[in-house]
Amino acid sequence: MAFLPDESRSLPPPPLLNKGSVWLGFVGWLSALADNAFNHRPVLRAGVHRQVLFASLGFFIGYQLVKRAEYMHAKVDRELFEYRRHHPGDFHSPPG
Repeated sequence: MAFLPDESRSLPPPPLLNKGSVWLGFVGWLSALADNAFNHRPVLRAGVHRQVLFASLGFFIGYQLVKRAEYMHAKVDRELFEYRRHHPGDFHSPPG
């Protein structure tokens, strides 16, 4: 199974700046800073290109994970609504 099947293309894309992409972009940048610290290089000034690369890689991975999570939630919702449509006797209206 692919990471995102073709049927996920019918869903609207998540916003570019979402919780997952920003968080993992920040984690990627911190991992580049930690690599500088472990290798006894100046933490903020060394390897700026590596910091940008790790941050953008984390941002991309976070965005893809949010897309997959939204697809999985939409798939479960579709299956539940389909079950409810086929079995109306199992779901009674609340007493009012």
